[in-house]
Amino acid sequence: MKIQKNTIVSLRYKLTDAQNNVIEEPDSPMIYLHGGYEGTFPKIEALVDGQDIGYEATIQLEPNEAFGEYDPELLKIEPRARFPEPLEVGMQFEGVPDADSESDDAAQVASAEEEDDADAEPLIYTVTDVADNQVVLDGNHPLAGMALRFWVQVEDVRAATEDEIENRHPEGGENFTFGMPNDAEDDDEEEFLEKALGLQGHTSRTLH
Repeated sequence: MKIQKNTIVSLRYKLTDAQNNVIEEPDSPMIYLHGGYEGTFPKIEALVDGQDIGYEATIQLEPNEAFGEYDPELLKIEPRARFPEPLEVGMQFEGVPDADSESDDAAQVASAEEEDDADAEPLIYTVTDVADNQVVLDGNHPLAGMALRFWVQVEDVRAATEDEIENRHPEGGENFTFGMPNDAEDDDEEEFLEKALGLQGHTSRTLH
């Protein structure tokens, strides 16, 4: 069966940077619903469209085709008191905790903005440095600003079920996030982030 719209595709892949340094090479394949459901990058979908099991290829994605350019405005320094204990490099938060000293007017504005953006994807901030009184947060994806190379191989193709098409993802599947730590140990998360940011060539601001 060839890959076409509304097929479930299993792709083995290896992700490297432009210098072929390996970023990610998982044991399990990426499984997604093909056909513009945002299960993977559009350029990868276009590459494998019409292909069959066994097809393999390598493709490079520029930052605007992957995780976007690095945005320095998403790098924030916040008071340590706003964050819970324990707090370590690699931990992630949805948005930045509100300041206790925030005025009522500012709080009302923030609340109104939250209602307007209720359907928007929440911005995830990663802790990149912790000092005695301040915390450095980065709202960029760890691979933002990087050109990425994907080696992919089609492992399996099947027709999607009606439920999978309605739900816009494979049964039991979750949104796939390349290069993001998930349920790994804290040490693994910190090591991953240091490697990803180091490959990017971006030096995190420190407070020491």
